[in-house]
Amino acid sequence: MASENSQSFDDLLARGFQVEFHSHAKAILTQDFPEALGELHGALTALTIPIEEIIAGGGGEAKGTQRLRKELAGRKWPKTEFVVRKTINGKEREAISHEIDHVREFDAGLVALEIEWNNKDPFFDRDLDNFKRLHADGAISVGVIVTRGRALQDNMRDLVRRFVNDRHILTIEDIRQWGWEPTSKQRKWIQDRVDRKKSPMPFEEALVNKFVSDKFGEATTHWRKLEDRGHRGVGNPCPLLLIGLPDTIVTFHEGSEALDEIREADDRADAEEERKAERR
Repeated sequence: MASENSQSFDDLLARGFQVEFHSHAKAILTQDFPEALGELHGALTALTIPIEEIIAGGGGEAKGTQRLRKELAGRKWPKTEFVVRKTINGKEREAISHEIDHVREFDAGLVALEIEWNNKDPFFDRDLDNFKRLHADGAISVGVIVTRGRALQDNMRDLVRRFVNDRHILTIEDIRQWGWEPTSKQRKWIQDRVDRKKSPMPFEEALVNKFVSDKFGEATTHWRKLEDRGHRGVGNPCPLLLIGLPDTIVTFHEGSEALDEIREADDRADAEEERKAERR
């Protein structure tokens, strides 16, 4: 069984995922949580994110990562709030709550998982600190964080450039049709680069540079930021599994169908919010 579980890790690595363990997490997962590994492997290897979702999201969470959340929730990894209460002589002195995106309960204990697709990188500190506290209190056995991998971060410009070239994006109006509405400040930056007398920049290149630097910059959650914290011991001594998503999860064949799906999902979300507001 341990050999089979190791093969799950090997398969993720072969597919381009980053996989890193801390504080004996690999031994704990392979020996005590084989079902968790199978479920994580299945959910991760099935994940794809159409490039249109990245563009339309403007850098926010892509529908693909929302589908990953739904996949995990369907496998009984629901969002869970932990409340730790400190009581002295029968009187409650302190209560601290920690909300975790996904928690799976097994006979051997609980595995907690956070997905950080594109937040500000201090969110890693929050997640790791929560894992540390919950592990110290005996609430969880292992913490897992999933984020953009090194290749996905480093190649984001190439991915967006390919989209711009494939869809013949030549104007601001063209990119609006794919769901991204640049701000007036962004439009000015792009136009200034196109119009400058010395070394003017093609519109497409200016657009790509602005989109990626604003939405997927170094100060966001991605592998290098997570790896750095892992190597500095942030979150110790909680056993940790760190996973970086590869650039190969980004697909280019959906086209307008992906955009239609995004709009339909947004419409459903808006309708649900309206129903909730009516019930209040």
